[in-house]
Amino acid sequence: MPRMLDVSDEVRAEIGDEEAARLLAGESAPGSYDCTSCRTPGDSEQERTSTVLFIGDETAVLAFAHATCLPSQVVQVTEEQLQGAVRSIGAVGGEPQQQPLPPQHTQQSPQQSSNLVPEQAVLGVTSGLVLIQNELHPALVVEPTAPVARPGTFGSGDDFLPLLIEQGFMPMTELAAVPPVLHGWSVLLAAGQLHAVLQPNPNGGRPVAWWQAHQPLQVTDGWRAAANKHQQVLMFAAPVGSIGRQPREDLMRDALDKAAANGKLVSAALPLAGI
Repeated sequence: MPRMLDVSDEVRAEIGDEEAARLLAGESAPGSYDCTSCRTPGDSEQERTSTVLFIGDETAVLAFAHATCLPSQVVQVTEEQLQGAVRSIGAVGGEPQQQPLPPQHTQQSPQQSSNLVPEQAVLGVTSGLVLIQNELHPALVVEPTAPVARPGTFGSGDDFLPLLIEQGFMPMTELAAVPPVLHGWSVLLAAGQLHAVLQPNPNGGRPVAWWQAHQPLQVTDGWRAAANKHQQVLMFAAPVGSIGRQPREDLMRDALDKAAANGKLVSAALPLAGI
């Protein structure tokens, strides 16, 4: 039976017209699936479904998502992430053929960053829900473990926030309103976990990871539900020593408010998965 599949030009270019036709005809696409974003059941015979192609160094895996959760797209991940996802799906009786999803990351896990932060710098990334204008929003709080110098310089200053402001992040003096969307940046949420914060590729083409987890990181059901509701995640960033590793969301909010009042907080709303 034909499927209600969205196959983007980008995905079609990778899998070829013949495979795309087989998918649309229902020959190689499952009827039911678990959405790679929200992890709830979907049915490609009854509702619009996006094809999402995850590409590693040597392997490519085609996954499916509700069209309301994600658009059809190609997502670059590491080979290790891709293989780990296939193993985890197989371990719970999934179908590693058509539904493997890439690992993701969030929640109080320090990870190496790329681009704006030198190799020796490590970013602490914590997830939580933040109340703004009487509504809960999914948030990621990013804080390096050491001062960040501008690439190519050897000074003792901390350029973490100026570098992010140059990329389009906005300084905040209070958490009174949702920050504007920063187009080109996105948060990769798949298989119910957080994978990466993506930024525009300076050479053009697919976005590249600004921060990427070494292992899939779980998010809470409430956080994931809020992310899928808003289709975006709020990212807050502060210099080393401004936030700290807070064990509760109320303490994290207090630390964010204090950093904002001290002029040490920038933020942006990042769409899900490069929308």
